[in-house]
Amino acid sequence: GDFMPNPNQASLEKVPVILPDGSHANINTYEINSAQVITYPSTGDAALDAEAFRKWQFIRLPEELGGAKTDTSSLRVYSMICLHLWCLWKYWPEDGRKRGECPCHGSMYDPATGTAFAGPASVQASPSNTLPELNVEIDSDGFIFILPPKFDANSNGVIGYGRFT
Repeated sequence: GDFMPNPNQASLEKVPVILPDGSHANINTYEINSAQVITYPSTGDAALDAEAFRKWQFIRLPEELGGAKTDTSSLRVYSMICLHLWCLWKYWPEDGRKRGECPCHGSMYDPATGTAFAGPASVQASPSNTLPELNVEIDSDGFIFILPPKFDANSNGVIGYGRFT
């Protein structure tokens, strides 16, 4: 019989940031102080692409953290896997929040650094207190791309484990 495809077969190459509506993310239209869930690496297989370890928060920072800039410094892409017990955290853009929050045990993440500043993930030793991150680039038309990551603790980080800062 057929087996499920191996997720390691997904090629890690430069790919467009595809938003949930199917559009290619563009710095000129992606709202300041907002976030959407993206899938990386996408395999084209709906079951594999639904895995939590492929889900990332694609954040455009709030204005006070540089979100109005039209370069890569205004963007962050963090693994959605909370470093405490692997629940899925979310970015909250509302005034008074503007942070990532895990609904399970209350870990909170700084949107500029991906480092936990409150809750159980914040008391874990480095690198297990800073979320894995994907690097992006923006082309001359404003379209945003994910660059090939190196998933180790000293580079982009390890999903579910963290990264050194």
